[in-house]
Amino acid sequence: MLVDAAVLNTPNILRIIHNSLHQLTMSIFYNTREMKLSLSRPIIFFDIEATGLNVATDRIVELCYIKLYPDGTETVKTQRFNPERHISEEASAVNGIHDEDVANCPHFKENAAELAQTFQGSDLAGFNSNHFDIPLLVEEFIRAGVDYDVTDAKFVDVQGIFHKMEKRDLTAAYKFYCHKDLNDAHTAEADTRATLEVLEAQLDRYDTELKNSVPFLAEFSRRTRNVDLAGRIVYNDQGVETINFGKYRGRAVADVLQRDPGYFAWIMQGDFTQNTKQTFMRLKLRGV
Repeated sequence: MLVDAAVLNTPNILRIIHNSLHQLTMSIFYNTREMKLSLSRPIIFFDIEATGLNVATDRIVELCYIKLYPDGTETVKTQRFNPERHISEEASAVNGIHDEDVANCPHFKENAAELAQTFQGSDLAGFNSNHFDIPLLVEEFIRAGVDYDVTDAKFVDVQGIFHKMEKRDLTAAYKFYCHKDLNDAHTAEADTRATLEVLEAQLDRYDTELKNSVPFLAEFSRRTRNVDLAGRIVYNDQGVETINFGKYRGRAVADVLQRDPGYFAWIMQGDFTQNTKQTFMRLKLRGV
């Protein structure tokens, strides 16, 4: 049946459709499933909805995580936060969250310590998480003044596996691997659950190519060897830290900092993530 686009785009109709699909999706997602991942320690699948796409300046408005334990048990939690800034119209059009929806929610910094305790000591997984969710989460912890160390965590980016094998998005991945429609895409909880199910289906489908091992999956799903989470600095084939943007792309960090003393000050004053600035500082102090 054809429906006038103007009718479908009205806020009330969209809200009714969104709520109905969310209820249907959750009734499906909370069915008992068999544990398939081989774990030696917990892994957290998570998804973030934010005010926009800029990791350095945007804020989290919704976060869902599914924490899986080696014994097969899981913890699921969804939280919304007041980002203390306007949610862009583009973001609201995708995730359905508006300023008034989170006006009375806690600020991220109020729950940061508890979240850090939950996430610490666990590996991390998501869909495009290496490029967006993990860097943005770390930025929020830094802004909140909460210590959260990801040094020993393995990052499994399910999108990285999918792109290497099939090259599509999460909705297509869910349909392809799980034979289901992702009706509630871009709500954090639906996307998180779908990502977990996609990875388990990938392990079944590519059982000869993929190992049921978080370290292997982390390495396989990685597309670049980032030094900082935003990928502004990467390791080259010789394992040397190199600039990955701008006029010095491909140049060793040590060489750039030595030949252009003003470059470090430009980075520190520029619109880069706090994690990127901390990485440059660490390399400078180390005397790369």
